[in-house]
Order: sequence, then structure tokens, then C-alpha cells
Amino acid sequence: MKLRFVSCGLLAAALSYGQAPLPEGGALLDKYVEVTGGRAAHEKVKAMIETMTVEIPAAGVKFQATAYHAAPNKSYTVMEIPGAGKMEEGTDGNIAWSLSALQGARIKEGDERAFALLDAAYDSDVRWKDYYKSVETTGTETVEGEPCYKVELTSKGGLKQTRYFSTKSGFLLKAAMTMKTAMGEIPAETVLSDYRDEGGILAPHRMVTRLMSQEMIMSVDSIKLNPEIDPSRFALPAEIQALVEKSKAK
Repeated sequence: MKLRFVSCGLLAAALSYGQAPLPEGGALLDKYVEVTGGRAAHEKVKAMIETMTVEIPAAGVKFQATAYHAAPNKSYTVMEIPGAGKMEEGTDGNIAWSLSALQGARIKEGDERAFALLDAAYDSDVRWKDYYKSVETTGTETVEGEPCYKVELTSKGGLKQTRYFSTKSGFLLKAAMTMKTAMGEIPAETVLSDYRDEGGILAPHRMVTRLMSQEMIMSVDSIKLNPEIDPSRFALPAEIQALVEKSKAK
């Protein structure tokens, strides 16, 4: 019998016959909001304070970190790392910055700034259409033994990231992206687990981030929703303000 070659298109169609279509990426984002408390509950949150215990096993260090957030896109995080000193970073809604003994005072620019502002945006999951130009489900993948839908997101500023949502619970179990930093491009992924109720919203209490062959484990100690936060908490530190004034002078 003569050997016959089937076109890739026909073969793909045959292999996919009978398989359930993948859910739309936007539908998966909406489901995530729903299973973690619902749109109304998320929209009520205008501020938050998180305290975390952070561990870097390879370096043998453990320390505390506190993160402050306020709508629409203000954030401030501070930590004291043994052997490295105090590290801070944040955004006042326009300027994204970092300040540490290791790198000094620095204003984030380009994609790094865009990512910081997107990460600080309080309603980016609820109002994802305002922040992303495309959200596409591209397949399935197993994360920590659990099947997930793989969703590729591209922000309106061109930032790309991949999220993995459990096919069973709808929870976000992993997020991955290539971060552009002062040290260059760094692939990073975070695995999220231990979802617990915090004032009507289910939030992950364990996050394991892997980057540059290192692993950082963050365990949430407490979450306060809608606390009173002094606006000065998000003001630019003097060292950052000096860089801003220097930039204006040029």
C-alpha cells in the first residue's frame, strides 16, 4: 500500500475531535474573582495591610515584610533582611521606586515601572478589560499535581504574563513572567496555595517564588482589609524625591 501523508491541519482536526473546547481566558478571570469572594466583595476593598514571614532557604535567612496597598494603585513594601539591611519599594500611583543599602535609591523606568503600576492596581482582576488587551487560554498544564488552564495575558502596555487556574476550584495556582529589572531580564514564577477567608475574600497565604535558581517562600501572617492608612505612607522617600528633582533639573 502506498504511504500517504496527511496534512497537519487535517491531523490536528482529527486529534481534537470530541475534545471539550477550552474556556475563554476572560471567563477564567471572572471565575477566579467569583470563587474568591465575588465582584462586590472585591470592589469593597480599598486598602490592605499584609504582614508576611519571608524565607530564602539557600541563604539561610528568614525575615518579616509588611506591604501596604491603597486604591487605585498605591503601594509600599518594607523589609529588614539580615546581612543586607532595610529594603523598601513602592509607588505613589505615578512614580515607582526602590530603596536599599545594596542598590541605593532608584526610580523604575520602562517595563519595570509599568509592571510595578500594574501590580499595584487594585482592581486589575475585577476590571481586567481595562488593563489587558488580550487574555487567551492556550492549553492545560499540571501545577503541583493539579490540572490547570494556562492563560496568556498581555497588558495594554505590552507586558506579558502567564497564569494557571485550577480546572476544579478556579483558584490561581501559578503565575509566571519575565521580569525586566535593573539587573536585566529575569524569568520568575510564583506558586500560590493555602487559600483562606479574610473578611469574605479568599486569599493565598503561601507563595513560593522561584527566580535566578533561588527560591523565596512567603507565608502570610495577617491581612487587614480597609484599615486606616496615613496617606504619607505612600509619599516618596527623601532620597527618591531628590532623584525626581534632579531629573526635572535636567
